[in-house]
Amino acid sequence: MSQQTHPAGARSSTTGTNSGWVAGGVVFAGVLLVCNGVLAILQGIAAIATDDVYENVGSYVYRISLTGWGWIHLILGVCALVAGAGVLRGAAWARYVAILLAAISLVFQFLFLPYSPVWSVIMIAIDVFVIWALASYHSSHSSHSSHAT
Repeated sequence: MSQQTHPAGARSSTTGTNSGWVAGGVVFAGVLLVCNGVLAILQGIAAIATDDVYENVGSYVYRISLTGWGWIHLILGVCALVAGAGVLRGAAWARYVAILLAAISLVFQFLFLPYSPVWSVIMIAIDVFVIWALASYHSSHSSHSSHAT
C-alpha cells in the first residue's frame, strides 16, 4: 500500500487512515494552539495589569474579577503554547493535552463572552476546529493493523 507522510507525523494511505484534510488540520491546529497561547498570555497580562482594559459588566452570573480571568488566561495560554509546540513536533501526549486545553478554553471563552464578545466567539470557533482536527487524527504509531508490502 502506498503511504504519504505529512507534517507533524500524520499519515495517509490508500485505505484512508488520514485524509489530507486531517493531516493538514493537525498542523494548522498546532499553529493555532501556539498563536492562541501567545494571545491568551497577552490577554491575561492585560487583564492582570489593570481592570480598566476590559469593560466591567454589571451583574453577570459568572462574575469573577478581571484579575482572576487574567490569571486563568495566562495559565491556559502557557499550557496551550507548550501543547501546540508538542503537536507540531508530533508528540502523541500533546494531542490529548491539546484537546483537553481546547475544551477548557472553549468553556472559559463562553464565560468571558460579556467582557470580549467578538473575540470570545472567534476563539470558541477556533477551539472547536482544534478539537475536531486533533480528535480526527490517527497517528501511524497507533495503527493496529499491519500493512504488507
